[in-house]
Amino acid sequence: MAWCADCDWNVDPGEPQEPAGWLEERRRELARHHGERLLSEVSDGGALHPRQDLPGVLAFAFALAVHAVTAALVIGGLLLVVLGWGTGLPALGALCLLVAVPLRPRFGRLPEDGLLLVRDDAPELFALIDEIARAVGTTGVHTVAVDGEVNASVSTYGIRQRRLLTIGLGLWEVLTPQQRVALLGHELGHYANGDTRHGLVVGNAIRSLGSWLYMLARTEQPTLMEAAVNALFLLPRCAVLGALMLLDHLTLRAAQRSEYLADSWAARCGSTEAAAGLMDRLLVGESAAVTLLRESNSLQVGRRRGTESPEAWHGLWERLAAHMDSVPESEHERRRRCGALNGHSVDSTHPPTHLRRTRLLASASLPAAVTVDATRRTALQAELSAARDKVARRVMNGR
Repeated sequence: MAWCADCDWNVDPGEPQEPAGWLEERRRELARHHGERLLSEVSDGGALHPRQDLPGVLAFAFALAVHAVTAALVIGGLLLVVLGWGTGLPALGALCLLVAVPLRPRFGRLPEDGLLLVRDDAPELFALIDEIARAVGTTGVHTVAVDGEVNASVSTYGIRQRRLLTIGLGLWEVLTPQQRVALLGHELGHYANGDTRHGLVVGNAIRSLGSWLYMLARTEQPTLMEAAVNALFLLPRCAVLGALMLLDHLTLRAAQRSEYLADSWAARCGSTEAAAGLMDRLLVGESAAVTLLRESNSLQVGRRRGTESPEAWHGLWERLAAHMDSVPESEHERRRRCGALNGHSVDSTHPPTHLRRTRLLASASLPAAVTVDATRRTALQAELSAARDKVARRVMNGR
């Protein structure tokens, strides 16, 4: 991107939109205020630890109230169905039960289209994950999902809340071995953070409110009957939206704090230098996503022209890594300035990446608690070889 380092001309070609009204302007001001205060808090030089604060307690209590409404629908619906025979009450009870179905707490599932690995498939990878988990003070994972995203994440699935680590090769393949350790340290650190936003109680409450909002959604360009329904649902819709915004506000600061805490784990596991390097990759992650899209598009064009190479997916990850290595430092600096210009997002669960990097470098430099030598790197590469090929084919085919 062409830009001027002296006057910041074209540093952000998109130019953030001006806030639409005083409410949006107030939300941005609050986001900036809370973001700056949180950054100051996590940069005071002390070690970060998981904690439960008043907003977290209030969020948990509010989430229980949301689930109580769902429970009331189920219990009330069953009573109406059982005790209301001979009247019109069973129909009302059935309606209550029907409404309660999408509001019920849900357990995560394994991705249906993901490439899944268990311990027998990749013993060296799981051994590395276990070692990093011990350094973090938690346990490892039960399953690893591999896809082509420029991202990584952790979650749980099933009633027993088994652990799932998702590794996006679009990010994994452009990292050094120690940066990969930092990435795993960051993700596993979320299990030790006590982040209520993704827990069973609060997480399901947020999903339930989202389902309420969907059911009460306003019909665009309504007929006369639909306009009447819109008017009838107006107050309930506003109440649900307000509840969702309140729960989001109560958990947002804790979610951002957990990211800083996870960054600390990344530095402890992979080293401060590796964690800062990971931030640099994330800063220009959009470039990796565009490169993968460009590779896929070139294959589709080749198919239409009859010049498709049957082995076009070969070397995809090497080409991606080479592209990311070619991104100049000036582009990293532009992205940092762009982040500073845009400030804290109103609804982002992640603090701005440039601030996360700045905080890491401002803290005491930490050595790596877990290292990957040449032998281990070769073993990991061999275990992921088949997955790399399969995901490369999927990426090239636009899936």
